Amino acid sequence: MKKILLIGSAFIGVIVGAGFASGQEVLQYFTSFGLMGIIGGIIATALFAYVGMTLVWVGSRMKTNSHKDVIYKISGRTTVGRFIGTVIDYILIFTLFGVGVVMLAGAGSNLAQQFGLPEIIGTILMTILVLVLGMMNVDKVVSVIGGITPFLILFIVIISIYSFFTMDGSFSSLNSLANQQPTTLPNWFIAGVNYASFNTAVGASMALVMGGAEKDRKVAAIGGLVGGFVLGLLIILSHLAIFSKIEEVGSMDMPMLAIVNDISPLLGTMMAIVILAMIFNTALSMFYSFAARFTEVETSKFRIFYTITLIVGFAASFVGFTDLVSLFYPTIGYMGLVLILGLIYAPIKLKREVKQTASTRRNWASDA
Repeated sequence: MKKILLIGSAFIGVIVGAGFASGQEVLQYFTSFGLMGIIGGIIATALFAYVGMTLVWVGSRMKTNSHKDVIYKISGRTTVGRFIGTVIDYILIFTLFGVGVVMLAGAGSNLAQQFGLPEIIGTILMTILVLVLGMMNVDKVVSVIGGITPFLILFIVIISIYSFFTMDGSFSSLNSLANQQPTTLPNWFIAGVNYASFNTAVGASMALVMGGAEKDRKVAAIGGLVGGFVLGLLIILSHLAIFSKIEEVGSMDMPMLAIVNDISPLLGTMMAIVILAMIFNTALSMFYSFAARFTEVETSKFRIFYTITLIVGFAASFVGFTDLVSLFYPTIGYMGLVLILGLIYAPIKLKREVKQTASTRRNWASDA
């Protein structure tokens, strides 16, 4: 049970970064569609549960430390298969680096909103933390990521309860205000699918690495399933919290942080630290997985490549947090649909190969 909870927490921790923990993702993907955003959240929950289970199970089955081996194995050896594998591989590479950059920018926005510090301070601090702790082995990285997640879950539950009981205005008036929020998504259905697809691209590489470190496939699968389901519930709770306070926090970079500050400045400070920790979770997993794609982990080559990648990511982070979320995330979501389709097919292909191998061995035995 302990391993299941650790894997589930780590899966949530990988995906929950600056955008989700702050509420900015939830605002754009779900709250901007008002009450219908709840249905979008339910769609995302179902997809997250399946994706979490499949990713960690496949990683455990193939004992991988990089998404590259898994993607090309699933895609097959045909010309079309190799092309699809290459497309998915490039999507994940693009996602890992891009989301890592967004996390560095989010660290700056977080400390700027809560403490009034220049954004560059938070970005520098996060870059240094990710650089130092990224030199650890996989098991330690997973433990760090999974250990922080329960604090975020606690805060989201507190925020949601508070928002429900202090809600001003009717559901119809709040729904009208929510629908006025800017979003690049066309409707709640596409938003729910796109969000799950985007986060599948975000979490795939590290989830496969986590699965590769777990010998028991059943434990890995259940851990991923639990993580995906809880993540979906957090989305719905966050959406309802922001919806209840949409008039006050709709224009904020970090709407969830604004709600907590309304409860208590002390809690606001604690929430800012939790958000910073979740940003660190995702930033670490993104840059770690990115470097693992091109180099062998825990080698000098890995450390050099990892350091250079972080320096480039730091330079790219000055575009701006909210703009990066609104433009970059939906794009990854549309591209990530290819990956979700691949994950639906993956268990079928891998189990079919096991049956074919067993059949071949039986034939050899009978011939002998």
